[in-house]
Amino acid sequence: MRALLVTHGTRGDVQPLLALAVALRHAGHEVLLAAPRSTAAVAVEHDVEFAGLDEGPNRLLDDPVFREAVDGGYRGLRGKVTAVRTARRIKPLMADVLRDLGDVARGSAADVVVHTPTLPAQHVAELLGVPSVVAALQPGWVPTAAFPCPMLPLPRLPKALNRATYLAVSATLRAYAGITDRWRIDHLRLPRRRGAHDLLHDAHGHDRLVLQAFSPLVTPVAPDWPTSVRTTGFWYLPDAPWTPPRDLDEFLAAGPAPVHLGFGSMAGRDTARTGRIVTEAVRAAGVRAVLATGRGVTTPSTPDVHVIDQAPHQWLFPRMSAVVHHGGAGTTAAALAAGVPQVVCPFVADQPHWAHRAHAAGVAPPPVRQQRLTATALAEAVATAVHDTAMRRRARDLGADIRAEDGVARAVAALEDVTR
Repeated sequence: MRALLVTHGTRGDVQPLLALAVALRHAGHEVLLAAPRSTAAVAVEHDVEFAGLDEGPNRLLDDPVFREAVDGGYRGLRGKVTAVRTARRIKPLMADVLRDLGDVARGSAADVVVHTPTLPAQHVAELLGVPSVVAALQPGWVPTAAFPCPMLPLPRLPKALNRATYLAVSATLRAYAGITDRWRIDHLRLPRRRGAHDLLHDAHGHDRLVLQAFSPLVTPVAPDWPTSVRTTGFWYLPDAPWTPPRDLDEFLAAGPAPVHLGFGSMAGRDTARTGRIVTEAVRAAGVRAVLATGRGVTTPSTPDVHVIDQAPHQWLFPRMSAVVHHGGAGTTAAALAAGVPQVVCPFVADQPHWAHRAHAAGVAPPPVRQQRLTATALAEAVATAVHDTAMRRRARDLGADIRAEDGVARAVAALEDVTR
């Protein structure tokens, strides 16, 4: 099998597809991973053939308008207006990504195209005449009557409206239909056709295979999903040797296991304030901490707070007493696998969902939303995560069960079936 894997976004969007690429290679298949050029180094590190795509919407991560949207969680009228402004700026940036993807497709001889939902690579699969498979990193792409769309900040609604909430997600994807149509017609030389933008069905109306790269032990599986939807478990990269910097190694050895704090690419606008809150919360909770600065959370190291740029989660998290994070799917998955309690401080999109599910699974206290983040609230949540014996036991047991799922192996088997 020759597989073309396509994704875009931050490292959390790329790493699961990289894990799939590594697993496919180990199973004897050929793989090409197309992702933002800034992630090339990690692909090379794992000896995966890589095709770079334009950074596209990633350029907005440090943009004030985008950070305003993140801070507000797209809530209220102001949040909706900011969301519209952000979407308008994304459109031309997406055109650059699609241009590069079209160039990659023309040089590809793939037997299957696997892509995350926000990049319409089903058109590439149509060009190549091969199956298109959706790699969903969070629930919310496949409608169900069992629960409302987890990726939307919704008020409590009657159960009869659950399925209708998914229309908002499909509407978001269709907002870029004009750009996609121009790319499809002018670049790929494909004709217009009814249903071309349907993520879940092919040109004949048949269900596409959807591989949901998360664990049913954490997120419920809807009974009305079609058999084409497979919830495999999280996709993890194999453990790789990593030597920590000397100062980090010395800090870890100098006392009890610290708490990890980091909010990835989601830092909000006032990063200095976030740094102060984190430092005060660590002091109030009476714990040591490793603080990953991510996109600009600024605070100096102290005897009890060791500041790093980043470190591999698979190496670092098992050495922590708890993990404080923003609720991205990748970071949540890494914390679950590490078997330690979490404190989730979500911003937007699917992050509140993962925060809620971690709490429901018994491995995290109630979420502390970023919009309500204070040193007192964070300190109380951290103290609970570190000292609650039942929570620590539950995190350890759930971590062992999740590691045993081997979701990436299940995904490889499903792809082998679809290409036979």
